[in-house]
Amino acid sequence: MPVTESNAQLPAPIEKHQQTRQKLWPLGIITLLALALAVALALWSWQQWNNYQALQQSITDLESDTEQLDRMYGQTGSEQSRRLQALEDKLSEQRELIATQQRQIDHNARELLEAGNRTRTDWLLAEAEYLLRVANQRLMIEKDIRGALAALESGDEVLAESDDIGVYPVRQQLAKEILALKGIVDVDRTGLYLKLEAAIDSIHQLTDSALIHDRAPGFVSSGENPEADASGQGLVAEGWHKVKQTLSQVVVVRRLDEPVKPLLSPEQSAYARLNLQLMLEEAELAVLRGHQQLYSRSLTKASNAINNWYDSSNTRIIALSQTLEELSQKNVDPELPDISRSLELLKARLAGRLDNGEAEKNGSNGEQGDAS
Repeated sequence: MPVTESNAQLPAPIEKHQQTRQKLWPLGIITLLALALAVALALWSWQQWNNYQALQQSITDLESDTEQLDRMYGQTGSEQSRRLQALEDKLSEQRELIATQQRQIDHNARELLEAGNRTRTDWLLAEAEYLLRVANQRLMIEKDIRGALAALESGDEVLAESDDIGVYPVRQQLAKEILALKGIVDVDRTGLYLKLEAAIDSIHQLTDSALIHDRAPGFVSSGENPEADASGQGLVAEGWHKVKQTLSQVVVVRRLDEPVKPLLSPEQSAYARLNLQLMLEEAELAVLRGHQQLYSRSLTKASNAINNWYDSSNTRIIALSQTLEELSQKNVDPELPDISRSLELLKARLAGRLDNGEAEKNGSNGEQGDAS
């Protein structure tokens, strides 16, 4: 049968599910490999990200450290600059000090050289110039007539010892100035000051007994009773006397036809003493300064205050008033003469001797140069 033979020759049929299994296992292996690769890539990426973060943190720390170092170096540099500037300033000061010392040394050397060339006359003239300067200062600044006179006389004696003929005009002017000073009445400022101090001490010793009260004009004291001697003529007179005595202790009778000086309380007494002390201290200051107007005004105010506030019959007040009267007649600022002319003449003489000495020295140097 042909049909049978053809069926017998066909291959055996293969199952489909076996072929499918054989085709899927390579795909699973690939999937596992891909998954493993993805996990490895994720781990590597995470590690790289961590490394990047650590690197960024390191860079940030490095930048911070760099800024801190820059600040430190900047501060150190500024401090070093300040130190260098301070050292330079100190060095300049030392240089100036050295230059000043050098100039001083040179000046001293020149002075010593000139001193070696000076004669005895030059030294005497220099001493006389110093004495005349002292005399002018004593008279103009301190108003010390005795000191100025003594200095002028000493200067004249020194000039007399010198053998310089050119000091004749100086001594002539000195004689005039000495005579002018001798013609002035000297002011004993120390004596006047001590007298004023004694007056101030006397004011401090005044008590209330020196004040004006029972001796005031027109005041009738309770102890005074001119009719006491006539009160013994009977009982009526004695009774009348007792009544008057009682009334006199209560009523004070003052006469208004005479000026009455005001009474002073203890507080006013202390104020009066303090006021007098200030007036006399003002007079002391005027004595020291040689201010005649202030001196006279202060003593006048003190005398008026004593006459108005104190009893003129008190022995201390009498002595104090006499003292102030004597002091007010003193002249603390006499007219002083001009004694500077002799000093000017002596300076001119010293300058002339110096010029002559330099001319002689230059002439001798020129002669030595010609000889050579």
